[in-house]
Amino acid sequence: MGIINPEIYANLLAEYQPKVIKTDEENDHAINLAEELAHRQNKTAEESALLELLIALIEKYEDEEYPMGNSNPHSMLLHLMEARDLKQADLVGILGASAVVSEVVDGKRKITKTQAKALGEFFHVDPGLFI
Repeated sequence: MGIINPEIYANLLAEYQPKVIKTDEENDHAINLAEELAHRQNKTAEESALLELLIALIEKYEDEEYPMGNSNPHSMLLHLMEARDLKQADLVGILGASAVVSEVVDGKRKITKTQAKALGEFFHVDPGLFI
């Protein structure tokens, strides 16, 4: 990740004010910010550290509020799609052709390792959730 400049990191923390997430609204805000940081080109070490912090806060909240129990790759995908109000068309750029997306979402096709990696990056989760 690189060496973090404490002053720059402190300024980022002051600007974004990350905190323990207690509501779905706060979680949505944190997810939007994490997605913005994740897609930023040439992230600084400080931005990467803030992104890691946000992901940890989001995961903590979602693990507590939406325990997955005995989840499988298919149910995990459906859960994440529902949580972010996504439609199958939103995954075409990640999984491939719309026919492939349809088969994956319908549970007729297993998620490949390459697709799992892409889904992990897209949803900011461990790709292992989809394998």
